[in-house]
Parts: sequence; C-alpha cells; structure tokens
Amino acid sequence: MANNEARPGSSVVGSGAGNERVVWVTGAGQIRYCSNCGKPEDECRCREERRMGSATAAPRDGFARLSLDRKQRRGKAVTIVAGVPGDLAQLTSLAQQLRKLCGAGGSLKEGNIELQGDHRDKVEARLVALGYKIKRGGG
Repeated sequence: MANNEARPGSSVVGSGAGNERVVWVTGAGQIRYCSNCGKPEDECRCREERRMGSATAAPRDGFARLSLDRKQRRGKAVTIVAGVPGDLAQLTSLAQQLRKLCGAGGSLKEGNIELQGDHRDKVEARLVALGYKIKRGGG
C-alpha cells in the first residue's frame, strides 16, 4: 500500500498528485451523548453528580453524623456534620454557633456543616448538649 492511499479509518485529502496526505480520524461515529445534558459522554458530569449526590447524602433518621474528611483538600482536615434535622435557617444558625465555638471557619454546603480543622470532640459535646443524637464515623 502506498504512503498516500486510504486505509481503514482514514481518508485522503489534497488535490494534486504530490499534495495528497493521509488524515486519520479517531472516534468518528462513535461519540455517545448524554441523554440528560446532551454533552458528549467524555464531557458529561451527570452520572458522577448523581453517584456523588447519593453517596454523600446522609440519611435523615434523626442522627447527626460527625466525621473528619481530608479528601481533595490537600491534607487539610475538615469536620463534617451531616444529617442534622432542621430547615435551612436552623442549619445556618447552628453552623454559626459551631464556628464560634471552635474558633474556625466553615460553611454550609448541600445540607452539611463543614468546619475547618479537627473539632469533632467540641462539636459532639455541643450537639449532645443541644439534644441531638450523634453517630461518629469516618476518620
């Protein structure tokens, strides 16, 4: 087979005897698109978000789950309080109380209270004093 002849999965471009070259096409006709967002599957994040959402969502069974997390935080510890019953206003107020108690920064993300640093013991004592049932885990 000559250098400028077409091979399976390729095509020849050029318009002259010496100007022809082989152009390879990868993945043509094999691009799959997400049924939710319409993006190519390589760019789609729908499955990851659904999987992460179901894996990280704490069950609302009346127990506040207290854990320590270091994943994707460059080794920095974060105390996470998940599954606390209450509406957004109550969670915001509780997050503010816990940040003041620990003297640390933090935020309220996806219904979980995140505090910078390892403050599990202080947080557990305060939540028990406020009448919450606690389950410790993760770290």
